[in-house]
Order: sequence, then C-alpha cells, then structure tokens
Amino acid sequence: MKRSNHLEKLRTEEFDCLIIGGGASGAGCALDSALRGYKTALVEKTDFAAATSSKSTKLIHGGVRYLEQAFKNFDFAQLAQVRHGLDERHTVLQNAPHLARPLALITPVFSWLEGLYFTIGLTIYGWFASGKDTLPSSKWLSKAAVKERIPRISEKIHSAVLYYDGQLDDARYCLAIAQTAAEAGAAVANHLEITGFEKNNAGQLTAAHAKDLHTGETLLIRAKVMINCTGPYADHIRQLANEAQSPRIRPSKGVHAILPYKVLGGEDALLIPKTPDGRVVFAIPFQGKLMLGTTDTEYRELAKEPQLEAAEIDFLLETLNPYLDQPVNAKQVLAGFGGLRPLIASDPDKGTKGLVRDHEVEHDKTSNLISLLGGKWTTYRLMAKDTIDYVEEHLLGQAKACTTDQQILVGGEGFVPEDWQKIMAASGLPADTCQHIHQHYGSRATLLLSVLEEKEAWKTPLVEGYPYLIGEAVYAARYEMAGTVRDFLARRIRLEILDWDAAQQAAGRVAKAMGQELGWEAAYILQAAEEYIEQLYALRDLAQA
Repeated sequence: MKRSNHLEKLRTEEFDCLIIGGGASGAGCALDSALRGYKTALVEKTDFAAATSSKSTKLIHGGVRYLEQAFKNFDFAQLAQVRHGLDERHTVLQNAPHLARPLALITPVFSWLEGLYFTIGLTIYGWFASGKDTLPSSKWLSKAAVKERIPRISEKIHSAVLYYDGQLDDARYCLAIAQTAAEAGAAVANHLEITGFEKNNAGQLTAAHAKDLHTGETLLIRAKVMINCTGPYADHIRQLANEAQSPRIRPSKGVHAILPYKVLGGEDALLIPKTPDGRVVFAIPFQGKLMLGTTDTEYRELAKEPQLEAAEIDFLLETLNPYLDQPVNAKQVLAGFGGLRPLIASDPDKGTKGLVRDHEVEHDKTSNLISLLGGKWTTYRLMAKDTIDYVEEHLLGQAKACTTDQQILVGGEGFVPEDWQKIMAASGLPADTCQHIHQHYGSRATLLLSVLEEKEAWKTPLVEGYPYLIGEAVYAARYEMAGTVRDFLARRIRLEILDWDAAQQAAGRVAKAMGQELGWEAAYILQAAEEYIEQLYALRDLAQA
C-alpha cells in the first residue's frame, strides 16, 4: 500500500471499474471487482473507513430490532434484511478472524413474562442464522447467572436472555478489505477527492477528475464504469454526474459514548431493549472500554462531521442507569463519536427509525453512473456482490464468479487466537501489547515486528496505560497508507474513540514518527500535531457543552 505507486497507476492506466468511496461498501466492491479479474481503482476523499464505516456499533448482526418490527408490522422487507444479515454474519467472522469474533449479548428483563417474550424472539432470531453458523443458541439466564457474567447489573432485574452475534473492529476490517483488494491488483488511494467528471458526446462518464488533498495535484482517472459508494454522501456524486438526479439519501445520525470498562465489569455486552425513542441501546466491551450507543436522529448538515453532543450523552446514560447497581454520570465519559447511516428515502413521510437498512444498486442511464445506496456493515460483501453482478450483466457483458465469500482478508491467514504468546516469546514485549499486535495485525504481525527492530525507540509505549507502540505509527505510514495523525489515532489504532486525553498525549509522538517516515519538515510535524489536538478540543467541547 505505498501510496505513490498507486497514484502512478491512477495517472497512467485505464480501468474497467473506478470505485468512489473507501468505506466498507466501496472497499468491498473493489475487492470483488479485482478478484473477478477486472482492472480496478478505488479512491477515497479522506481515509479508508473515515466516516460511517468506522463509526458503527461494531456488531455483526441481522438486527434483533428489525426482526421485532418485521413481525409486529408484517414487514417482509425487514424480515429479508434480518436474513441477509444473519447469512453474512458467518462470512464476516470467518474471513478476518483476527478482527472479528463472537460476542455474547445479555438482555435483562424485569418479569418472567418479558423473559418469555425475548426468549421466543431470540430463538426465532437464531433459526434465521446460516446453517454454517456455529454461534451458540440463545438461553434464559437466572438472576444469579446474570450477576456472575455482569457484576454491575442492577439488583432489580428478574432474569435475562443470552444470545450471540459477532463483533468487529470496523475501521481495521475496512482497511483489511482495501489492502486485500490492493494485493489482488487494484489501485487504491486515500485523501483523493473526486471533483468532477469527463463525459462523451452522449453524456456518459468516461473519466473522473481527482484532487490529491496532500499535494494539491489534479489527476484524470479513466474508467469504463464509475461506481458511487459514498454512503451518506452519495447524492453529491450522483448530482455531480447528473445534476438532474433527485436526492435519494436521508442521513440518520447515531452516536456512541465511551465509558470505563468497570461500569459493567464483564466480558458480555448488554442489550437494552426499551428506549424513549423506540430503538435498542447496546453497552459493549470494546478494546478495554465500554461503548454505549446508539441514537437515531435525522441529520442534514453533511458538510460538518457528526459529533457526540452533551444532550446525547445524557440520553444514553439515562437509558443505561436503570440497569446498573451504581449510576454513571457524564464526567465518566472518556470519549465518543458520531456517525451517519445512509438510509434510502423511499418514503419522505417516514421517520428514519422506520426506514429499512437494505441496499439498492441504482443505474443512472443518462450518465451511466452506478450508485450503491443504503445497506449496513454486516452485509457489505453481499452489497458489493450485487453491485459487481449488475455491472457485469449490464455494462461489461461478462459473468465471472464472485469468490469474496471464501477470500480470507489480509492478516487473517492461519490466524490462531493463542499465537500472541509466540509474539511475546519472540519479541519480549509485554503480554497486553502482544495481544494487541496479534489481534490488530494477525499474520502481518511479523512485518510489524521487523519494523520495531529497526529502532529500539519504536518499541516504546505510545502512551501510558495502553498497549500501543510508537513504531506502529511508522508501520501505518509505510504499509497502511496512513497520511495524517488522525488516520493513525482514529483508525489504524482506535485510541481517538477510546480516550480523548490519551489521544492528545500521543499526538506529538505520532506526528514525529509519521513525519520521519513520510519526509515531513520539522515545522509541518509540529503543525500536524497541533491541528489534530485542535480537532480533539472541538470534539470534547461539544460533548461537554
């Protein structure tokens, strides 16, 4: 993933498919296209998974809430969405075992009648799972059993229902898809903004104008087919290609707050089934912290990054506290983030909470632009398959087999969970650091270790209390196309979404390590750190307003 090499390919070659948008759906399309043998390009305005694809609840699931709505409202579209999600859950877990794993979720109830209701519902949920799925079945737990698994649960609960879904590190999973596409031959580049299109006499797209946001250079990327995978921002590309296109996307904002792990004190996640806004809320252990979310509100200020706000923290804590033996308050929030769902506006009068999370492949016959609209993380591979299938049938005139369901992603090859001990034996690094390296990099850990051997200082902890090393910033700049301090702290490791104070402390060290690798001047290294710290202050100010 050396960016300069990929930029040269984008400048000089013509592609079968140019995919715009480096989130899960765009990276998924690039991987599918490349594996089918098509000359493929993938470009992303900011960074891989910078927007929606790094801001999820980190669950691989069919959607318990969608199943309930399907039965209550006789909504077969919701039912199909659940089935799609559960079919794909197995594949997402299988294809990157270092980045995705099963997760136990506990739904507390306050009466035996509630327990019976959720036991029946979650049993049906399990029936919809793929025959290949090996996750345990759901079961009803006694109050004592719940207390053993979640020590901080409220004494007021009657019992709980346990079921399993999957959990993933969304940003690193998306990066692994993009890396795998690159190794399959795709030209990929982040920080490259599409600013316009070239058209032939019939008004059909023939090339895209792109601007390198690092250097200001402009590129002309030629391709037979342009595929728009920009999620909540899809209407911008649709109207850039054909200004007569009507908007299709209704973005919905969801936020998460990060709390100390001890708030629940167990490895299992908590599903809160009833909230004032009709959603469910999850409290999920994630990389040593507790992630609480999410919300659902319409969002129209697409020029601004969605952020966690103080009122949203209050809502989430008010939802969680009845389930705890000791309440938590806003002062305990360590960090947080906001993201956007790319919902399709099928009904202008329907609230975003009622819109189905399914996807659609749209073909604008005027410009020939293909747009992949809607969807969710769990079904990214199916979304990509449907898109490339359509492109083959209607635009390329070929039919090649999709193999992404069997494609192990970069880092997942031969992964064995216990092998972190081999890393510790070989490197002498602390156990928590070795576990982190093993789970983040998988089979590519040996490459990271070789980088760490170049300078002893690179084995130094990035910030106290966390397993990250300074040399990881060098590795990310060299091998993972990290080009900014935020690329590294928010997405290559997840420190920004876990702990704003720690991310601020690490910013200067990260800027220095990346700057030395990428050839930044001393003044720019200082500027990069200062600009990132200003971004953190903005995030914190809004959350504490």
